Amino acid sequence: MMQFPCQRSFVLVATCWLLSLWVDCDRLVQADPGWSVGVARRVITPKSSVWLAGYGARRPPDGKLHDLWMKAVALRAPDGHTALLITSDFQGVPKSMSDPVFARLQADFGLERHQVMFTFSHNHCGPRLGDDLIDYYEVDEAQEALVAAYTREMIDLTVDLAADALRTLAPAELHTSEGRATFAVNRRNNREADIPQLLEQGTPLVGPVDHSVPVIRVSRPGGEVVAIIFGYACHPTTLSFMTWCGDYPGFAQLLIEEKYPGALAMFVNTCGGDQNPLPRRKVELCEKYGQMLAAGVFQALDSPQSAVQPGLKTAFSLVDLPYLQVMSRADLEQESRGGTGIKARWATRLLKKLDAGHTFESAYPYPLHAWRLGNELLMLGMGAETVVDYDLKFKQQYGPVTWVCGYADDMISYIPSRRVWEEGGYEGGFNLYEYGRPALRWAGDIEERISAGIDRLVQEVGGPPVPRP
Repeated sequence: MMQFPCQRSFVLVATCWLLSLWVDCDRLVQADPGWSVGVARRVITPKSSVWLAGYGARRPPDGKLHDLWMKAVALRAPDGHTALLITSDFQGVPKSMSDPVFARLQADFGLERHQVMFTFSHNHCGPRLGDDLIDYYEVDEAQEALVAAYTREMIDLTVDLAADALRTLAPAELHTSEGRATFAVNRRNNREADIPQLLEQGTPLVGPVDHSVPVIRVSRPGGEVVAIIFGYACHPTTLSFMTWCGDYPGFAQLLIEEKYPGALAMFVNTCGGDQNPLPRRKVELCEKYGQMLAAGVFQALDSPQSAVQPGLKTAFSLVDLPYLQVMSRADLEQESRGGTGIKARWATRLLKKLDAGHTFESAYPYPLHAWRLGNELLMLGMGAETVVDYDLKFKQQYGPVTWVCGYADDMISYIPSRRVWEEGGYEGGFNLYEYGRPALRWAGDIEERISAGIDRLVQEVGGPPVPRP
């Protein structure tokens, strides 16, 4: 068929336009697409009379000041590598809950253990979970049934939460900065009863602390803030009553979300194992500390922020922490005689395990994480109640843009540094029975083992971050 000149010109122009479109699309595909981030949240306030966790007493709830939350942020780098950070208002997530969550996240979404960090604020006005601190409570079968049902519900809810965060992945930008809040006090070096007078006199408090408030702001390309992740090293133990409440982190999150409507405020307890909010025991003080922490976050957000360039590497390992001495049957029989408290309940329970043929292990598998975000940020994750020495040490070792997140994956016990172990006392002494461990104390090389494990992971993700000038 004959083509007229105008038709040939049209075909030539159309062909050139399609070719240029194909080239432009190819360039777009090859271009760095940046971060993709998804977020999700769920209310976790129990609807049943599950007891409050964290103190050794019968603790049925009598109401709530505000709801408790679990929140998640999914981070995806341009190469497709994904990480999921979960924060929660729980006192402690035991291995018996977190392990099923990790298994289902792998089965359902292909997320390996190194890609998921499950943190808990250590809030003492939150609900019991599974066998966490089981020997603390004089429980009955009805209460244990409620706790078991609630724990199963929370496992399902966590998986659904992760699905929502992954489903909402969309282009985003990450920025990091740091503020300050000064209410955390080293409780090992300052008597609680003395604090009000010392503060009134202006007498400096003593002992190591970390008053920094690290912040990550997650926003969409248009500027909409979708998540504010922030940390602080301090126990959420301002309150000791029977009312559901997120303690000072809960009040801080509410204030941040009020100022940034639609955004998730996500709290990570860095290394607050030996830090307390002092003075305490009053709701007004709890609100005050929440305001101080929120002010630290706002200070960080109002200061110059560093962009976190797209790029993600994650690593994980379980490091064996040996016990100083595993309990024998004779030891447990002696501890169980005539007692009615935590220690007697612990010894009696462990004796039943021995009778059932159980053998106690000589060490506990301790979870460690290292996440490197771009060249600007290193996030370390450590299980259970880490003391502030770890925070200060790793920030000194790997640089100030290092986050050291305690209270991750498993509520095991206090994790002392060598200094605290040598000093003894509550966090470093013979108190592992409170957490159900088959021993009274960790071996003295606990810090050495943890530090070596962390260093291996940091090297695995490419070494310490090197922020841009």
